[in-house]
Amino acid sequence: MASSSSLSSTPLPSLMKDEMCKPWHRVCKDPSMWRKIDIDNRNDRAAFKYDLESMCRHAVDRSHGGLIEIEIWYYGTNDLIMYIADRSSNLKSLGLVRCFPITDEGVAKAVSKVPLLEYLETLKLNRAPEIMFSNSGFDDNAKAIAESMPELRHLQLLGNGLTNKGLNAILDGCPHLEHLDLRQCFNINLVGDLKKRCFERIKDLRCPNDSDDDSDGDYNQGAVTTFGSQYNEADYHWY
Repeated sequence: MASSSSLSSTPLPSLMKDEMCKPWHRVCKDPSMWRKIDIDNRNDRAAFKYDLESMCRHAVDRSHGGLIEIEIWYYGTNDLIMYIADRSSNLKSLGLVRCFPITDEGVAKAVSKVPLLEYLETLKLNRAPEIMFSNSGFDDNAKAIAESMPELRHLQLLGNGLTNKGLNAILDGCPHLEHLDLRQCFNINLVGDLKKRCFERIKDLRCPNDSDDDSDGDYNQGAVTTFGSQYNEADYHWY
């Protein structure tokens, strides 16, 4: 559809406001236009005046259950990803980048509702102390991922606290896994049978001590901004 490429570079707030001309506004009401949602607000300081979490919920609603792919930067919460999972049974790709309020337990609960998920990225380099769990907790969450995501093909667990036990559970439960990122997962000891298993099965494997130069490490925790309350739902159309 010709409109897809044109809308891909349009800021989310603009897609929902009256400033859109009527033909485009009708296009934006089509659920098929909301199968992919990418709200990367790293370099858009103007986006901080909006309640992006609320806007994301409305975007998910507009997909009418047809959401296939979503990526969120900074503002995600456990409640938000559960909201997404409850309404997106066809979801295949979930990216959560530097969403510091989100816990691994929250991710595990959400992904258990989307069995078709093939791609999961959880990039939280500067993890806040209050969302740390014990190693057993991380392994429990890894087990939940393994039991609920049999179609998983790409998994990024950069900086996760799981151990060899959790990794083995993922390998057991995700037979189609091809890409696995374990950088900074320092509780994992890739030796012996586990090392052999990983290198034989995984086409693209990032080990715990591999460089993370390409993992957006230049975005530090200080860049996170608390969103203001200037977003007015009355200014937007939610159909």
